[in-house]
Amino acid sequence: MYLDLLKSLISTPSLSRQESDTADLIEAFLKDRGLIPTRHLNNVWLRSRNWREGQPVILLNSHHDTVKPAAGYTRDPHHAEVVDGKLYGLGSNDAGGALVSLISTFVALENDQKFGCNLILAATAEEEISGPNGIAALLPLLGHIDAGIVGEPTLLDLAVAERGLVVIDGECQGVSGHAARKEGVNALYLALDDIQAIRNHVFTRPSDLLGPTSANVTVLNSGTQHNVVPDRATFLIDLRVNEAYRNEEAVAELQAVCSSADLKARSLRLQSSGIPLNHSLVRAGQKVRPEAKIYGSPTLSDQALMPFPTLKLGPGDSARSHTADEFIYVEEIEAARRMYVALLRAAFSA
Repeated sequence: MYLDLLKSLISTPSLSRQESDTADLIEAFLKDRGLIPTRHLNNVWLRSRNWREGQPVILLNSHHDTVKPAAGYTRDPHHAEVVDGKLYGLGSNDAGGALVSLISTFVALENDQKFGCNLILAATAEEEISGPNGIAALLPLLGHIDAGIVGEPTLLDLAVAERGLVVIDGECQGVSGHAARKEGVNALYLALDDIQAIRNHVFTRPSDLLGPTSANVTVLNSGTQHNVVPDRATFLIDLRVNEAYRNEEAVAELQAVCSSADLKARSLRLQSSGIPLNHSLVRAGQKVRPEAKIYGSPTLSDQALMPFPTLKLGPGDSARSHTADEFIYVEEIEAARRMYVALLRAAFSA
């Protein structure tokens, strides 16, 4: 039943901002089970029927959008096919397996009178682009949430922290002049000095889970012709922030090491995220799967937009995401369904 849903999702193109058809599929699947989902844009969500005021509220979230197929596909990316226990297809691993496993978990628990928490299921759009019409648009409609499980491929290990991301535009202003007479102030040299300072900078707050905050200059532009000293140089910084910093703090620390450049963050909303190791979700995850690793995830997800503790957990392997001939093992999905239910029961059974 849930494998069939995943096959249908794979067979239905759902690039970010173009997820209407997969939202229809998810909505219809839930209605066929006697549930009444709500649709907001291309996000589908609902609350458990066994809702009791005063109980903890847990969000079960994963996404149904995908990236574009990689150029190296040897299979039809929208042909869902099981071969030797592997389900092939775009979005199978990232994050269809997690999504259908969480849907299965919600259906199993949402009306259980012995289950001691309120559940919200949210199948969301635009995750792959951190878009404004995905989880960011939905969260204001959901009310108070105590914690969440974000379904992403983690090999069913417990990702308890995740790096934030800031893209920064750097600009240096100089004075133009004739190159032959060595006139002016070369903005390119000013930029190179600051880029070297950024390269050498060691952020002051380490993290055991995510390692140090890191900044990499990835684009540099300056000059118009060989004989004119450039009066402007721009560069781009990819800043990956550990959970010891707010994004604003990391940008400010980077600005302080620059002598000439003005740094402007394009957005500060993709914050680092995490969950305390003594949180009930983490403790329950360790109980039901003692072999699970606890780690900090280097990849970004919708966790970055959630202002409450979140555990990233799901079937599949992040290394398969966005690759040609993407696949997930069918057994990984079954194992995730069992683990999600067992984890939530261990954490919240009355």
